[in-house]
Amino acid sequence: MNALGVHDLGLFMLTGLVLNLTPGADTLLVVGRSAQGGWRHGAAAALGIGLGCMVHALAAALGVAALLAASTWAFGLLKWLGAAYLTWLGLQMLRAALRGPAEASVAAGAGPAEPGSLRQSLAAGLLTNLLNPKVGLFFLAFVPQFVDAGAASPLAAFLLLGLLFNLTGVGWLLVVAALTARARGRVAPAAARALQAVGGALFVALAARLVAARSPA
Repeated sequence: MNALGVHDLGLFMLTGLVLNLTPGADTLLVVGRSAQGGWRHGAAAALGIGLGCMVHALAAALGVAALLAASTWAFGLLKWLGAAYLTWLGLQMLRAALRGPAEASVAAGAGPAEPGSLRQSLAAGLLTNLLNPKVGLFFLAFVPQFVDAGAASPLAAFLLLGLLFNLTGVGWLLVVAALTARARGRVAPAAARALQAVGGALFVALAARLVAARSPA
């Protein structure tokens, strides 16, 4: 038995890398924040996402995610809260896209960020994950496959795998933030507004998709 209580670690890391590289709401949020306020905002959103994922990993390890899987009511409540938050984010981005040229220039990153906006970016990443029950169910379904049945501490093994998965994901999102921030100064204001509009529409679409998701119970 592996001293860490896990098996097939290489396969786990490879699978986790592929999953983290797949674009989704997290990538979209980091791109939007980086385009809006630069690398620090994208990095703050990425760290918030990472923190949310670790909370989900801990919850899954403690069996909270199992409750979501078994309770239609609990899953539905969290699903609707998550959809409402994603819709709010999408409408904020659409609103920014419809601003005047001067405001759009600031939104695209040409001006200084407002005080406290780094905390807002961190909170956006955190809430985007915490209010998505599918993240917790993912950890509940994926991670246990790589925990040894006879592990001395299954909880520690579960959290180790969750941490490794999360480090890969946050690392990739930091790269996305850096690439987006580097490109934002070369994007014309009209193109930046179009990107905001597309991003906002995609967030609203993601909210609708989350609402349509059925409880596994």
